[in-house]
Amino acid sequence: MFENLSDRLQEIAHKIKGYGKITEDNISEMMREIRLSLLEADVNYKVVKEFTNTVKEKALGVEVSKSLSPGDLFVKIVRDELQELLGGDNAPLLTDGHPTVCMLVGLQGSGKTTTCGKLANLLRKSKKKKPLLIACDIYRPAAIDQLKQIGRELNIEVYSESGNPVDIAYNGLNYAKENGFDYVLIDTAGRLHVDEELMQELVNIIDKVTPHEVLLVIDAMMGQDAINVITGFNDKLSLTGVILTKMDGDTRGGVALSVRHLTNIPIKFIGVSEKMDGLTEFHPDRMANRIIGMGDVISLVEKVENEIDEKEAEKLAKKMTKGNFDLEDFLAQMNQIKKLGPLENLIKLIPGAKKMGLNNVNIDPRAMKRIEAIVLSMTPEERHNPSILKASRKQRIAKGSGTTVTEVNALLNKFEDMKKMMKMIGNGNFKMPF
Repeated sequence: MFENLSDRLQEIAHKIKGYGKITEDNISEMMREIRLSLLEADVNYKVVKEFTNTVKEKALGVEVSKSLSPGDLFVKIVRDELQELLGGDNAPLLTDGHPTVCMLVGLQGSGKTTTCGKLANLLRKSKKKKPLLIACDIYRPAAIDQLKQIGRELNIEVYSESGNPVDIAYNGLNYAKENGFDYVLIDTAGRLHVDEELMQELVNIIDKVTPHEVLLVIDAMMGQDAINVITGFNDKLSLTGVILTKMDGDTRGGVALSVRHLTNIPIKFIGVSEKMDGLTEFHPDRMANRIIGMGDVISLVEKVENEIDEKEAEKLAKKMTKGNFDLEDFLAQMNQIKKLGPLENLIKLIPGAKKMGLNNVNIDPRAMKRIEAIVLSMTPEERHNPSILKASRKQRIAKGSGTTVTEVNALLNKFEDMKKMMKMIGNGNFKMPF
């Protein structure tokens, strides 16, 4: 997501930081490069024109502070305008209903049903809310079964019945009120294109249940055609927000940079993976930071807070600094880290990751699986006391884990080095090697 655009803008930023002052000539040169990079990212040409004109006007009209170089000032202007283009402030989901009713709409194949599950999962995990899913797509084969399967996987209740979608939505809402649900997420039917029959059914549901949120789920890989789809739905339904799916795929990000400016409808969530925890709130300021290469520490911290058991992490940290850390603890730590998702994605959130050469780090998940297999092939006694691991035991562990004795030895040596270093840090004796 935005990877090529981010690389181009960071190169441009690096180039302008080499200039002693901002002039009409060098700004015009930079704006040509920015214009080209935005068009290559599939940003709408009208948006590109307005964006570059605004940046140029502000860059030439601003007084350069003594504390900022002209290059730094220009980067700040580009970053601030990117945030504005992405929506300015984030638009959180409304919470003023008892329950709050969210209706998800969209074309067939946009990922509505899966997104319903992801949103319910996010509301329960991050917001500590109790959501109910309502199955109103009675036309697509197996749509209701798919939603029920998602509900079983997440342990989230799904309301379904035979009948027409309007009555199902209304009865489901009453069920939610009677049973103390905080949110109701209505999964509606889609079509291959916007048509009158689809819109009328959605309008009828809205009239019956009066949703607080009408969210359009749309595939980010549609490109600029997405704007026409958004406008078509908004003309009939008065959308309150957009959910962009497949932002982790081979998409250039142009839709995200065009939606708010062209439709005035905020992006509320983005899909970042196919897994059920692969939906995140959209924050324009954080996304602008990431595009310009400033990282996203807040999202990184939130991810850790949501996924890592704080008490367990604290207990492990104390054991590590006292030197009492064993392979059982090491395994528990690995399982905590796995919850955070691919490590490459987390590393990219670190400020300056590209400068440090970390943006292209490729961590082979198979390597972590091999380490896990080695530790799981040990007995509890061996994990607690690795010093008893002699040749015959190592051969058994290697065979049981499908690895070699050399790999078993390498893991044990690294583990011992880590233990020594953590103990030194705990004792205050560790010095940085530079």
